[in-house]
Amino acid sequence: MKTAAKHENFSYRLWRYDGAPGELIPLLQSAQEHFGYIPRRAINYIAGATAIPESDIYGVITFYSQFRLRPMGKYVIRVCVGTACHVSGAKLIRETIEDELGIEVDDTTEDGLFTLNTVACIGCCSLAPVIMINDDTHGSLTPASVRKILRNYRKKAAVSTDSIAATSSGIG
Repeated sequence: MKTAAKHENFSYRLWRYDGAPGELIPLLQSAQEHFGYIPRRAINYIAGATAIPESDIYGVITFYSQFRLRPMGKYVIRVCVGTACHVSGAKLIRETIEDELGIEVDDTTEDGLFTLNTVACIGCCSLAPVIMINDDTHGSLTPASVRKILRNYRKKAAVSTDSIAATSSGIG
């Protein structure tokens, strides 16, 4: 039901578009809220409805960091790179995550499980270095503890997938 309301909001915004300047960003925000990112088909759809060239729309999307052109992972990892975390080894923590997951900052793993981002500050300086995975905060990290945390999230995702498969096949 929530997705239907999001779709109606996106469609409603496009339907109501009257060519007024300044409407592109709200249309892009609505598309991203609906899809979780801004897919090529949404750019094409917006371009058709607004007569704004796709290249101009793409330019706006890439200018503002709030917009994403790829879906986010199930688990969004935010590595704090603020001063306290920086001096406490945030770079090593980030590199450990990149190594463990095989991705770089602003990328998502091929399985769609993890997205890696950096943030200026999480606000838990006394726990530096710190990461957040979705709404969970993990602090006083070492490369070994980060690897363990990531493996636990992988296990959690596998258990979740297994229980969904068992339920849908009537095993649960």
